[in-house]
Amino acid sequence: MSRHHVPATLHSPSLARAIKDHVLLLFSLLGIMWAIEIVDLLPFFQSDYYGIHPRSMSGLPGIVLAPFLHAGFRHLIVNSLPFVVLGGIVLLGGPRVFWRVTAFVTLVGGLGVWLFAGSWSNHIGASGLIFGYLGFILARGCFERSLPWMLIGCAILVGYGGLLLGVLPLNAGVSWQGHLFGLLAGIAAARLMFPRGRTMLR
Repeated sequence: MSRHHVPATLHSPSLARAIKDHVLLLFSLLGIMWAIEIVDLLPFFQSDYYGIHPRSMSGLPGIVLAPFLHAGFRHLIVNSLPFVVLGGIVLLGGPRVFWRVTAFVTLVGGLGVWLFAGSWSNHIGASGLIFGYLGFILARGCFERSLPWMLIGCAILVGYGGLLLGVLPLNAGVSWQGHLFGLLAGIAAARLMFPRGRTMLR
């Protein structure tokens, strides 16, 4: 009697475990943001100060720290859902892709803010990373020449295209520079990771 071989990746336990691992990863990062904001309620702990201070040596650590810092719970709540949704879509490409995009956007986008944002400003929040995920998703399908990712990009453009207005200096107190350089870093990450339609192995 002939038997049909079923790839291991299609076994429901493996799929369920992958989904569980992805959810755990995303919510662990989100949990760190929430934990810091809760601790920030203590009078002697002010994490907001450790954001990106443009062209200041003391502001360099903020390039890495800024995505985890927020100006209150309202700021954090606004960022939480798009972080999970867009980060989750990037994670569909595998943990390796997710971590590379996250690291690249954090460092390159943050460095752009440090170099070009206004003096005496302090930039915090996960929105730069969120815009990086957005740029990566919108660009990946084009650079990889992948129809599924093009369709995903179109769907995200419909659902989250309004975020693109955030790269414009329309609202006082909002780091449009973080949004802009995050978006550009996400597009650059897609270009570097998927040159000429090449698919990166996980």
